[in-house]
Amino acid sequence: QVHVVESGGGLVQAGGSLRLSCEASGSIASITFMAWYRQGPGKQRELVAIIASDGSTNYAEAVKGRFTISRDNAKNTGYLQMNSLKPEDTGVYYCAATVQAIDRGIRDYWGQGTQVTVSS
Repeated sequence: QVHVVESGGGLVQAGGSLRLSCEASGSIASITFMAWYRQGPGKQRELVAIIASDGSTNYAEAVKGRFTISRDNAKNTGYLQMNSLKPEDTGVYYCAATVQAIDRGIRDYWGQGTQVTVSS
């Protein structure tokens, strides 16, 4: 009923930039939170950034000043602009959306992930 898809990952050299997109579709009334997580090689999944419906944001310390999370409510789409990328940013990036579905309850939906690889 609700589907979340990430896109925009790829291979980039250190110091470069990428923009990830997260598109939610289906019977959506509103999205209260949109968040980005990542999981690097041999590491646990970690929260990268989160944005609420009022526009307030929070970031992991490791990405502050380099990454920017945003959203387009009319398109049910979130974004993660990643600048000054470092090799340690490498991993699979996942989008999670907290969705109020039409005539349904609130729950989280996850995308399948998009690979980001930063070379030295």
